[in-house]
Amino acid sequence: MCTYDKKKMSPLLTVLLAIFSLHGYTSDRATASDPDPLQDFCIPNIKWGYGRAARLETVPCKNSSEATTDDFVFSGLKKPADTFSNMGISAVSVTPQIFPGLNTLGMSFVRADIKVGGINAPHFHPRATELTYVLQGKVYSGFVDSANRVFAKVIEEGEVMVFPRGLVHFQMNVGESPATVFGCFNSQNPGVQKIPSAIFGSEIKDELLEKAFGMNSKQIDKLRRKFAPKD
Repeated sequence: MCTYDKKKMSPLLTVLLAIFSLHGYTSDRATASDPDPLQDFCIPNIKWGYGRAARLETVPCKNSSEATTDDFVFSGLKKPADTFSNMGISAVSVTPQIFPGLNTLGMSFVRADIKVGGINAPHFHPRATELTYVLQGKVYSGFVDSANRVFAKVIEEGEVMVFPRGLVHFQMNVGESPATVFGCFNSQNPGVQKIPSAIFGSEIKDELLEKAFGMNSKQIDKLRRKFAPKD
């Protein structure tokens, strides 16, 4: 069995080992969300407008002889996204729509930058397990299982945490400087459901929400205005 000296392990090696560990752990489950590929790779044919396709597997592949190295390289994670949300987070999501080389490989990933005190609000991914790696900063991270147990702690630079598929999870920058985290998913289309927006930004009847949360109509209306979908 191979052993590793943690003191000598570089951050990059840590990321690679974590990603490969996730791939091995989830390989038997991957077909539950993404089908196994039938060829080495499938670069979507841009002539079919793959950027607008709801399901990339319905778009024909480009002839493999036309594939280039650039199809398998993505350079968009060198810096944070241009804008931060009112919760203090910015994210660059990398899926086959912007990185064609990922198509049919059952993977996607994200870079998230969190301001001091900023949060990644409770949410879940219905089609993927997530492995999150802290590149810099201190991030309070955790998830809630189906028995309402919370598994959470502050993870720091070089540490990794896994969020099981379909379970609510969250993050908050508790350090004194901005934090950067990378997330890897075992699906090219993990999906995301943000809990506050799903509840108060949807068309669930006010009466039900009042009874469920013990709030009055004015309180519900205030939350609806806060989490209403932005045009």
